[in-house]
Amino acid sequence: MTKSSGATLRSEAPEPHREERDDLIAAHKTMLLVRGVEERLARLFADGEVPGFIHLSIGQEAIAAGVAAVLRREDTIASTHRGHGHALAKGVSLEGFFQEILGRATGVCRGRGGSMHVADMSVGMLGANGIVGAGIPLAVGSALAHQIRKTGGIAVAFFGDGSLAEGVLHESLNLSALWKLPVLFVCENNGWSEFSPTSKQFVANIVELGRAFGIDGERIDGNDVAAVMTAAGRHAAAARRGDGPRILECMTRRVRGHFEGDPQRYRNDTDAGPDADPIVRSQRRLLELGVGEQELARMQNEVESAITAAVEAARKAPLPDIADAAGDVYTRKAA
Repeated sequence: MTKSSGATLRSEAPEPHREERDDLIAAHKTMLLVRGVEERLARLFADGEVPGFIHLSIGQEAIAAGVAAVLRREDTIASTHRGHGHALAKGVSLEGFFQEILGRATGVCRGRGGSMHVADMSVGMLGANGIVGAGIPLAVGSALAHQIRKTGGIAVAFFGDGSLAEGVLHESLNLSALWKLPVLFVCENNGWSEFSPTSKQFVANIVELGRAFGIDGERIDGNDVAAVMTAAGRHAAAARRGDGPRILECMTRRVRGHFEGDPQRYRNDTDAGPDADPIVRSQRRLLELGVGEQELARMQNEVESAITAAVEAARKAPLPDIADAAGDVYTRKAA
């Protein structure tokens, strides 16, 4: 900015692609966090440090990061059994997350929820869910609460294509359309319903199904985080201004098995090329936008350091006390 006698102040022209670069950097960091956390969880599970089952979303990080990028703190989300990325992207603390997954008393659910039931209402995370499709009506109920309370918020229902034949999805679409609820239905279509191709279980697709209820929607490349952010932003804005529910079908891949330890003898599509990896694609675009390799390496190192610190803190955290097992389950009868 310069100033001369008798001249007005003039700002320099904005840097081209600045906003796109900043948004993509933020989403890229989220994807690195989700990928790093799940890769670490895979090792912890193999070493016997994680109780129960875990279901990883490696390869699907662009959906969680892209949708969360357009949400506000008051917005709410309901997730699936493959919900680590959704929880982290919405703002669940890394420390509380690991403490929960490792079953510690200091976890976000006091070690009671574990991988498939991570919830944190303080950031609008209604919870992951071990029942296929069960998070969908929770999001619809939350959308009704937003509407009644006039919070200005919206609810997001994340679900996989394995939920498409579940009656609760059809009922939720109908009710949300009838009441014009501010809800965004996000289908993470990875082609699999547990161990079976979805094509053998459902004859239509979610966008077509939505049209039957008068709900607008679109199918996008779920491995392109920029495309997810753009589409999610558009549909979230429509829901927020009172236009009713919207549907976003994100086509993606499930790199790992249905659960960790799944031998995957039922599939032959486990090899993923670089164009299918959302992080590789995001990194390529950032390089084109002028982000240096050193900066990308710094982001990666920061994420890895934060994960290591969170894991070590979780290992040192106390286990739940058996004396508290009935807490929040039973209440004492009033005298």
